[in-house]
Amino acid sequence: MADRIPLRPVRSAAAADRKRAAYYSAAGPGAVRPTRYQLEDESAHLDEMPLMMSEEGFENDESDYHSLPRARIMQRTHGLEWFVCGGWKFLCTSCCDWLINVCQRKRELRARTVWLGHPEKCEEKHPRNSIKNQKYNVFTFIPGVLYEQFKFFLNLYFLVVSCSQFVPALKIGYLYTYWAPLGFVLAVTITREAIDEFRRCQRDKEVNSQLYSKLTVRGKVQVKSSDIQVGDLIIVEKNQRVPSDMVFLRTSEKAGSCFIRTDQLDGETDWKLKVAVSCTQRLPALGEDSDPPIHESLSIENTLWASTIVASGTVIGVVIYTGKETRSVMNTSNPQNKVGLLDLELNQLTKALFLALVALSVVMVTLQGFVGPWYRNLFRFLLLFSYIIPISLRVNLDMGKAAYGWLIMADGSIPGTVVRTSTIPEELGRLVYLLTDKTGTLTQNEMVFKRLHLGTVSYGMDTMDEIQSHVRDSCSQLHSQATTSTPPRKAQSSAPKVRKSVSSRVHEAVKAIALCHNVTPVYEPRAGGTGEAEHAEVDQDFSDENRTYQAASPDEVALVQWTESVGLTLVNRDLTSMQLRTPSGQILTYSVLQTFPFTSESKRMGVIVRDESTAEITFYMKGADVAMSTIVQYNDWLEEECGNMAREGLRTLVVAKRTLTEEQYQDFESRHTQARLSVHDRALKVAAVLESLERDMQLLCVTGVEDRLQEHVRPTLETLRNAGIKIWMLTGDKLETATCIAKSSHLVSRTQDIHVFKPVTSRGEAHLELNAFRRKHDCALVISGDSLEVCLRYYEHELVELACQCPAVVCCRCSPTQKARIVKLLRQHTHRRTCAIGDGGNDVSMIQAADCGIGIEGKEGKAASLAADFSIQRFEHVGRLLVVHGRSSYKRSAALGQFVMHRGLVISTMQAVFSSIFYFASVPLYQGFLMVGYATVYTMFPVFSLVLDQDVKPEMAMLYPELYKDLTKGRSLSFKTFLIWVLISVYQGGILMYGALVLFESEFVHVVAISFTALVLTELLMVALTVRTWHWLMVVAEFLSLGCYVASLAFLNAYFDVAFITTMTFLWKVSAITVVSCLPLYVLKYLTRKLSPPSYSKLTS
Repeated sequence: MADRIPLRPVRSAAAADRKRAAYYSAAGPGAVRPTRYQLEDESAHLDEMPLMMSEEGFENDESDYHSLPRARIMQRTHGLEWFVCGGWKFLCTSCCDWLINVCQRKRELRARTVWLGHPEKCEEKHPRNSIKNQKYNVFTFIPGVLYEQFKFFLNLYFLVVSCSQFVPALKIGYLYTYWAPLGFVLAVTITREAIDEFRRCQRDKEVNSQLYSKLTVRGKVQVKSSDIQVGDLIIVEKNQRVPSDMVFLRTSEKAGSCFIRTDQLDGETDWKLKVAVSCTQRLPALGEDSDPPIHESLSIENTLWASTIVASGTVIGVVIYTGKETRSVMNTSNPQNKVGLLDLELNQLTKALFLALVALSVVMVTLQGFVGPWYRNLFRFLLLFSYIIPISLRVNLDMGKAAYGWLIMADGSIPGTVVRTSTIPEELGRLVYLLTDKTGTLTQNEMVFKRLHLGTVSYGMDTMDEIQSHVRDSCSQLHSQATTSTPPRKAQSSAPKVRKSVSSRVHEAVKAIALCHNVTPVYEPRAGGTGEAEHAEVDQDFSDENRTYQAASPDEVALVQWTESVGLTLVNRDLTSMQLRTPSGQILTYSVLQTFPFTSESKRMGVIVRDESTAEITFYMKGADVAMSTIVQYNDWLEEECGNMAREGLRTLVVAKRTLTEEQYQDFESRHTQARLSVHDRALKVAAVLESLERDMQLLCVTGVEDRLQEHVRPTLETLRNAGIKIWMLTGDKLETATCIAKSSHLVSRTQDIHVFKPVTSRGEAHLELNAFRRKHDCALVISGDSLEVCLRYYEHELVELACQCPAVVCCRCSPTQKARIVKLLRQHTHRRTCAIGDGGNDVSMIQAADCGIGIEGKEGKAASLAADFSIQRFEHVGRLLVVHGRSSYKRSAALGQFVMHRGLVISTMQAVFSSIFYFASVPLYQGFLMVGYATVYTMFPVFSLVLDQDVKPEMAMLYPELYKDLTKGRSLSFKTFLIWVLISVYQGGILMYGALVLFESEFVHVVAISFTALVLTELLMVALTVRTWHWLMVVAEFLSLGCYVASLAFLNAYFDVAFITTMTFLWKVSAITVVSCLPLYVLKYLTRKLSPPSYSKLTS
């Protein structure tokens, strides 16, 4: 390992890369298309021919068409109505966004010169290399937490009420009556936030204080991760985290390359191969006197990203980006704070209660006759009736959500489930759309080689032994020819074209698959070994059980494992060579001259190799059929067979080759090197040079790899469909494969038709195709990402409206941003709850965009699982998570929220009756501890026990998923149910207060004792009335609260006459009032259950 490297400035490749990206975005596919405005002018006549949005339009030309969305938008009025209906919110948001953009204006990105080993020479300042995940600092913590709390109407209202008690004229009770509940809520929140913040700080400190070796002129120096600067030469050991974005200069591996693990960056579990800059890798251990000028272009392969892990060897890199400028930090988007629909509905009800509170206070002052300082009396009435809006609502709901999360994680039927966002468990019970990824979510992401097609002959799983014998025969034939040696450097291209035998064609195809890939065999060091890169003899490492394959894609590994099973084994690979072992044990060595990696734009990868035994140079290429069909020689079977395989649910790859002469290769290499060294438009020039090779290639074979379905996918999808949830599949795979998986998984039922949306490129084509789709009824839609993009540009509203009517939708060839956009469109247009489920890093944006995100821990790593609100192990767990836990969470929270409101309404009604009888005096009925105790120890435990209530057993909910459909209508919590609770509260409050006033004899203190005791008993009985299935903890809570109240009577001398409450008179009066307030409701409930039973009761009877 080099202790000293000649230090010279190197110009970073980053700026060139950015320029290249900018060129591509300008000169890519988008540049060829006319601009949007040109298209609009060309197809202006389409505005007079709007889309038919009703079936009758096809029979009657004069029917009423819906006009285009653009026309609708133009017609919107921006008057007072617009401002009142939400325009003010839009204006405020726009102003805030503008201010944020002004304050956080991004620095212009410029090329930077990096001085190796001399960070002090850098002219511009760069950010510190410290990781900071904390939300607040010491100064912003308290203000920040308080702002997050008081932005809710409920908490802000109680803050104002509590502060008003410092004004003597408005004071109506003890300060702690108001400040104790508010202080408790704030203390819990601040403590929770402080603990989370402290943990984040500890994690950051741990990462920032990791030590690394830095190379300096004086030798190695230990440096903290947070003190690393741009230009530092850092040594990263095996299994150590890369501290910042670096250019890879040198490695201890002889091959000049190393593997890195990127699961923390993009969620992918496959190792990635990185290559050291060749000029620094070739440097000797000691620096030379002369420093020859070096010109070498850098590529993405020469970079090591921050937060990746070095998996092999020790590496040296020069730091180019630190802290906030690293790729991992820049790719991290702050996820939105998700607020559940139930919380928004309760917030609306709270505002309605506030209006009722104001109205009641105004009525009281009016009946009082506006005498004296009436405005002061108005404010006092507002304070007296403030318990209409209960502060304990938020505490009860938050504690309930925590309980639901614990119940989900403790469920043995869905092991390994993690609730990462505890604020939205009720959302699982309100879903209408489920958007799912395909690979790794509906399928296992375990690739199995299924089919090899050579044009005239096809091999399946049952005929693999034939391929094995063909490979064996062909290899032995070639071996025998090699022993009776022919001239070594014979140009194959000049040989006459003769029809090859099946054996040689099969062998050629298998050899191409075994050579054209980015797979590397990895051998674990033996126990007690040195662990160094230097292996002894090559042969002794080729033990099959000690070998594992590493690649960027599971498809690649499946292909190489298949070639091993038929006799051609990849035993060794480095940057410059590959070795294959034949069935007879002979080792074939190939020099790797060039590698062209797979990209999502090219959809293919290639490799140029030289056979060391014959010196023959061959260019192998494989890729998607759409990319390869124009490259290979004319044939009449490729398109048809790829379609057939895709219909079977197989992922297809087309393999081709071209034999090159030495002269052809040398010419290509010189042009390729020249293109790679160009500073401007490098990628464009390299692609043009490569295109000159990709002509008239010989088609060898088509391979078919199967991605198996996850276990129990079909019954799970059936359950979700019966629950009224519409399922959309969003995948990057090809149309035929996606359609086949949709059928095999029963996403689309056998009786349903499938409408495949034709590829469209213009507004006119989209117009006609949407009209054609409109004629179809009850059929699933399959659409590609390109067609979707065109339709969304011109007919966004119409497309979403039509798609939402479909029982299932499949979007194929979707990019991650398109997936997220579809989710957002569904939310905007339907205003229904959406759920996104995926397993890879490419699903994170979709998961974060949905109302509820579910991640699966799969083969592609944990990125989706960590970004999601809920993490599960298998797709089949979704059924129980939604149908059982989602349903019960929503129903419990709806009951809990309304009951807490009822508790406040009852006591406020009693206060209103009391004030109106006593000449509208603004005097409190209950004071001090009675009010605090009523909201906490006397009624809290039974009310909170409602989180354990269930209407049907989990098994019954799974058996009848149709029960879930009722929840999407929101009938458990609506203005109708809320008004019923209001009527109950008014009735009970009136009975309790009037009863106590009628039955009291001599002293007013008896009214307080009788009414308050009856109130506590009524609340306990109402909990019993609301409960549908008793749990032993509910019984304990009821008796515990009653015991607390009875025990506290001994200490409440200031409020009660202790001598009176121990008499029989007190007991019969309390019992009589309680019975009158509760008995009619019990009778009403019994009659309702008999005459109009709810759907669940029919199942439980």
